[in-house]
Amino acid sequence: MQRLVNKVVVIAGGGGIGAATAMRLAGEGAAVVIGDFDGESAKSVAENIHAAGGRALGVRFDISDDASVAALIAAATEAFGGVDAVHANAAEMNALLEDTTAVDVSLDVFDRTIAVNLRGYLLCTRHAVPAMLKRGGGAMIYTSSAAAFMGEAERVSYAISKSGIHALMRHVASAWGKQGIRANAVAPGLILTDAIRANAPSQFIADTLAIGHSPRLGEVGDIAAAVAWLVSADGEWVNGQVISVDGGVTLR
Repeated sequence: MQRLVNKVVVIAGGGGIGAATAMRLAGEGAAVVIGDFDGESAKSVAENIHAAGGRALGVRFDISDDASVAALIAAATEAFGGVDAVHANAAEMNALLEDTTAVDVSLDVFDRTIAVNLRGYLLCTRHAVPAMLKRGGGAMIYTSSAAAFMGEAERVSYAISKSGIHALMRHVASAWGKQGIRANAVAPGLILTDAIRANAPSQFIADTLAIGHSPRLGEVGDIAAAVAWLVSADGEWVNGQVISVDGGVTLR
């Protein structure tokens, strides 16, 4: 299925979900620019896409740095002529291990989480929107989380950042929807990335599976499929929405 021929998509955060999404979009015909804090990893994803016959560029970038985000969007324009969609996907996962409650969370952990998960998504937006307007519109897609809805007793910084993404997404849909820009968020449940498989305790995996309404946990391809749909013309009339891809952890 070649739904994305002639589209240029930036993946801002190319590990795990981002890598799978880049491969999926390239497989559907898009030219993909993968940005990641680990520049060698981003280049490796691009090399895999090239090996499969696709078009891709991998670059190092820091989503919390304005100049770095601007350079990522500029790299896509220089390499492929413009930008049609941006998937803001980077996250501060190291801080997540130290994220506790509103009473005792370290402000350094809170600030790092917001800098990447929320401020970084604003930076992606402010540089992507003008680039997409030059193409007559496009798609902003933000990676959120089921944590934005669940009201957990811990991970307060993470939940706040993901809830803020929803407000940002709706702002973009409202401000530029009439100009052809659609903005949506994908809210995953627990996704079994390589890092999760290697490091998460087995009891945590079992407990998470138990609270859902699916016989399995999520795979990176589940999120990649949702992003591909939202980027494509099949998702053209979807704007301002949070799409939960979580195996029924949240029922709304």
